[in-house]
Amino acid sequence: MARQKREKDRRIQKTQKLLHEALGSLIREKPYEEIVVKEILDRANVGRSTFYMHFRDKDELLTSVLHEMLRTAQTAQILTSSKKPEGIMHFSLPLFEHIHRQRHMGHAQMGVKGWTVVHQHLRNVLALLVADDESWMAQTRRKGRNTVPRDLFAQHVASTFVLVLNWWVETKSPLAPKEINEIFRLLICS
Repeated sequence: MARQKREKDRRIQKTQKLLHEALGSLIREKPYEEIVVKEILDRANVGRSTFYMHFRDKDELLTSVLHEMLRTAQTAQILTSSKKPEGIMHFSLPLFEHIHRQRHMGHAQMGVKGWTVVHQHLRNVLALLVADDESWMAQTRRKGRNTVPRDLFAQHVASTFVLVLNWWVETKSPLAPKEINEIFRLLICS
């Protein structure tokens, strides 16, 4: 029984990885709003019913891709850094570094609507991440913000991150990930 569960988990992971990669490669080729589920299925070599067992639509797949991107970026930071992740903003530097690498591999062809959808999903994913982080209370109390509701503070952090990210990418700023991360932190902590 345990062996069957492990195999199932591996199959699920493999399928989701194929779908993530398919969406990622399609985003580099065409605007997000023009991508249809059939193209994702063809690229991933996955059946329609299998796709819908895992995801409701391409937006839910995108949200899953963003969650995986966060996990991957944070794991990479933990493996390469001797320092402990820093509180509620522990996601920012790994994400900026990940996006920096992606910028140099080839610009995604998102289109205006596509960027809007991605930013909305990223903001939602980050807001949930921040709201679930227990260290936010300690940081807000130190700053005298103990009356700010958790969900509002989480939305503030997530929106500011997306704003900084958008500025960094759109202006093609030469700032390194560490430098743009410092700007983000200054905006949050001031």
